[in-house]
Amino acid sequence: MTIPECHGDVCITCSDQAVAVRVVELLPNDLAMVDTGSTIEEVSVAFVSAKVGDEILVHAKEAIALIGGPG
Repeated sequence: MTIPECHGDVCITCSDQAVAVRVVELLPNDLAMVDTGSTIEEVSVAFVSAKVGDEILVHAKEAIALIGGPG
């Protein structure tokens, strides 16, 4: 697995801030690919019931809340 390079002030893999992202693909083992607005990254969705298109709040590669569904 390639670890994404962080750009700017906020990075979902190494930041102390939670970031809103959109789920673009669900993977096995409670993982998902998410669109951060600047890159696609893999995160855990073990703590939320996310579906493709949902907006979730992510901290340290872990989804911590479901913000809303598509459209």
